Amino acid sequence: MQVAQVGSGVSGSRGRGGGRLSAAALGAVPPPLMVMVGVISVQVGAAFAKQLFAQAGASGVVAMRLLFAALILLAVYRPALRADWRTLRVIAGYGAVLAGMNACIYQSFERIPLGAAVTIEFLGPLAVALFGSRRKLDVVWAVLAGMGVFLLSRVEGGLDWVGVLFALAAGACWAGYILLGAKLGSRTTGGSGLALAMAFGALLATPIGIAEAGTALLNPTVLVAGFVVALMSSVIPYSLELEALRRMPARVFGILMSTEPAVAALAGLIVLHELLTGWQWMAIGCVVVASVGSVTTTGKPEESTDPPAN
Repeated sequence: MQVAQVGSGVSGSRGRGGGRLSAAALGAVPPPLMVMVGVISVQVGAAFAKQLFAQAGASGVVAMRLLFAALILLAVYRPALRADWRTLRVIAGYGAVLAGMNACIYQSFERIPLGAAVTIEFLGPLAVALFGSRRKLDVVWAVLAGMGVFLLSRVEGGLDWVGVLFALAAGACWAGYILLGAKLGSRTTGGSGLALAMAFGALLATPIGIAEAGTALLNPTVLVAGFVVALMSSVIPYSLELEALRRMPARVFGILMSTEPAVAALAGLIVLHELLTGWQWMAIGCVVVASVGSVTTTGKPEESTDPPAN
């Protein structure tokens, strides 16, 4: 779910990036466990990021996350800057979508519960999985996902619509991230393209973060917390998922990734004490079932379990 849509179904991973962990160190770890640890890491990291909003603001936290992730990627891959104009455009577009995705979802986190925001955002990769399909069964998954979004609003006072719109925008960026990831993978090797794209995204996000957070970004405690968020939300999950994809079918990977909305809701409950209504839990269940259904009922054969080059 990382750099591009892998296999079929919902398997693109939003706003992440990092170096691979040692394959030898992970050799004894079952691939499904690696995926689930990655999912938990990114959502708990999001919950911790939300706690930083009071000190650095949503834009400031986005800037720290992208900047630290970019520095790690650049240090690991040391990409060359030699590239043709078309490749540079893909890298810039990928980086811009990456920055927009993180900025929008963090703005959404600031306004609505974590679980609700991630559930709405998840419509982006689900739409990519369903778009263009002529199977009648996919209409069922689309309707189920739409029902989930409707149920999310079934709470007294409703959700903050600005937060909902930001989550939808993050989902649109996530869809673009998946589609551009395929182009990035075809034009770059190793992690060079991702490193440069992350750096470009950080370049776009940092001025906005500085404008909002100001001198708070010079606070050592805030910087350390931002670095931890970058590790939990970017480096650790990306590394685990990339290694898992080398050892498991892409369809199984997609099913495991479909648990993200539910894990986000649990992270919000445990870390942030964000309570959801029964309707909202049912909504999350609808989106998760729609995502799993779109993956498991696809008729496309899996050609390879290897992740695309990034």
